[in-house]
Amino acid sequence: MTRKQAWIEAIRPRTLPLSLSGIIFGSAIAFQQGFIDWYIFSFAILTTLSFQILSNLANDYGDGVKGTDNHERVGPTRAVQSGVISQLEMKKAVILASITSFIFACILIYFGSQDMPFTTTLYYIGLAILCIIAAITYTVGKKAYGYNGLGDLMVFIFFGLVSVLGVYPLYTKLFDWNNVLPAISIGLLSTAVLNLNNMRDYYSDKNAEKNTLVVKIGINNAKLYHILIIVSALVVLFIYLMKFNQAIMFIAFLPSISLLLHIYKVAKITYTKNFDPELKTVALSTFAISVLFFISIWF
Repeated sequence: MTRKQAWIEAIRPRTLPLSLSGIIFGSAIAFQQGFIDWYIFSFAILTTLSFQILSNLANDYGDGVKGTDNHERVGPTRAVQSGVISQLEMKKAVILASITSFIFACILIYFGSQDMPFTTTLYYIGLAILCIIAAITYTVGKKAYGYNGLGDLMVFIFFGLVSVLGVYPLYTKLFDWNNVLPAISIGLLSTAVLNLNNMRDYYSDKNAEKNTLVVKIGINNAKLYHILIIVSALVVLFIYLMKFNQAIMFIAFLPSISLLLHIYKVAKITYTKNFDPELKTVALSTFAISVLFFISIWF
């Protein structure tokens, strides 16, 4: 592995589309209501990507320092684990990514908080700082929440609730409780991706004492949990789309076919390494749902 390949692997490009799903969906809702602002949209995308890259770099650093990424790991070899990138270099990259993401967040807040109370601006700044802390402390630190089974909850909150519910008011200057449904759906699907990742890494995580939810409940229960959260996500999404009473909006539901086939495959998997290809299925299906919903609003 070259240094260039190691840095690209550390950024984990395949995780980026999933991180954009909530922002795209929340923006689409605002656009559908006539609140179109491409500056906010562009910087929301940049901010979200920077948060995700920060999380990936911090994860590489945290698991590398703790020794969780080792020869037993089933997934792709990580940068620090490979030895191509040193722990100090990755730590510096995490610091740089933190600063970059905060700058993008501040620019986004500047454009989105026009005509909003100053207290709301402070709220968004606080939320940006919280996102940075959450991205880093997933695996970094003695009390990293990813090592205590809280990763699923945090992914649900930040990828779903914060993403969809947070971006919408930047366009409209209003909070809409109706958006809770798509926020829950995107949050659950994002959680399903993490669950797949943790099922794949079950044995190496268990041996490294990384107590993910999967390690706590076991593979069989994790499969049932996985099926439950995906079916729940699709049911919630269907209920939300029904409120539009427009057939075109249901093109956003087409990826559900892939997701239903996916849970059938998951139920049949006996070797943990076979969970890895399914990560792409759920991540891209979630991204497709958001993009198709975005497309549907123009019709």
